[in-house]
Amino acid sequence: MHVSPALESEEEPIRIAAIIPVFNRRDTTLQCLRSLSRIDRAGFDFRVFIVDDGSTDGTSAAIREQFPEVVIVEGTGNLHYAAGTNAGLDAARSWDPDFYLLMNDDAVFHDQFLRRLAGTALENTRSVVGALLLLWDRPHTVFQVGQEWKTAHGGWIIPNDLTAFSVGSEPFDVECLVGNCTLVPSKAVEECGILDAKTFPHGWGDAQYFMRLRTAGWRLMVDPRSYVWCEPNTNPPALHTRSIGEIIRVLFVNRKHPLNFQRQFIARWESAPNRLLAIPAFGVYVLGLVGKTVRYALGERKRHAD
Repeated sequence: MHVSPALESEEEPIRIAAIIPVFNRRDTTLQCLRSLSRIDRAGFDFRVFIVDDGSTDGTSAAIREQFPEVVIVEGTGNLHYAAGTNAGLDAARSWDPDFYLLMNDDAVFHDQFLRRLAGTALENTRSVVGALLLLWDRPHTVFQVGQEWKTAHGGWIIPNDLTAFSVGSEPFDVECLVGNCTLVPSKAVEECGILDAKTFPHGWGDAQYFMRLRTAGWRLMVDPRSYVWCEPNTNPPALHTRSIGEIIRVLFVNRKHPLNFQRQFIARWESAPNRLLAIPAFGVYVLGLVGKTVRYALGERKRHAD
């Protein structure tokens, strides 16, 4: 097993605070904590801060019973990812950690994932290091890693052909990261602040945050040996399958919906490599969405005519 020389040279345990916002996924959260309880913690002082945002399924009670060492931060019921993560950062700050590990609870972990993340972070100055995210129903398929900004394609594009075998074995630089499992030095938080929960209350706050860190000179990396298996995303029904009234509400009224135009524009405006690229990328996105809807409508008309 490869052990980072930088990690071996540390005389004091490295203090890492794992920040995990949760809501009404008791069994998923407990699965995550069971997996974390089995990782190699040698050389670390590792503490878990769960932000329970008003769960009604007994999540907090089950954690207290099964994992009494976990710190539970009670949420208000409307925090979502960004504000929930911020609440965890605030609670962990008084412990003075060396790193914050920003995480989701729908994940299970290789027993060496933390050692590999920390080793890469210590070996690379001013680095923020993400794990290699894999799908737990297709364990070798890479998930939400290696985003590239392509204005002509509407903004951020996530490769869909990467596997655990094709990414190599050495840490590599990326343009953007997500918050599923990312190690952030405390100095980066001190320098750049916390997530923008006001602008991104319901999603994309993590990507915008990591782009802010990158703009401030922090290097974004992925360690391909730090394996974390994640639950696949659940996508909403395709827009073109909805009624005209529903489409209008989604696009122009419901800011909680991931396809809402205002939300999509702000996501690009705040996370683009530079804001001049955000406007044409959003235009490409809108044209693509309109094109899909028109093609679907024409196809339905032809099907009924036949």
